Amino acid sequence: MAMKFEKKGEGVYLLDVCGYVCPHPQIYCKKSLEKIGEGEILEMTFDNPSSAETIVQMLDQAGHELVEKKNEGGKIIFKIKKA
Repeated sequence: MAMKFEKKGEGVYLLDVCGYVCPHPQIYCKKSLEKIGEGEILEMTFDNPSSAETIVQMLDQAGHELVEKKNEGGKIIFKIKKA
């Protein structure tokens, strides 16, 4: 169970925090957003449903845009555009 952050393509980054519980997914999301540039996309995958609400609140407060939100086989995938 290791957090994975990597560049997926031009302006797109992948953050996988499956297996982590609150507050870790939110903390890793915040730190990952600090590493990427404005307008770039962070694709975040996690499997702790209770983290979704706190992450959405954090994104709203910071002004980032949640472009896409989907569930795939117990995993939650957020596509976040950095403001």
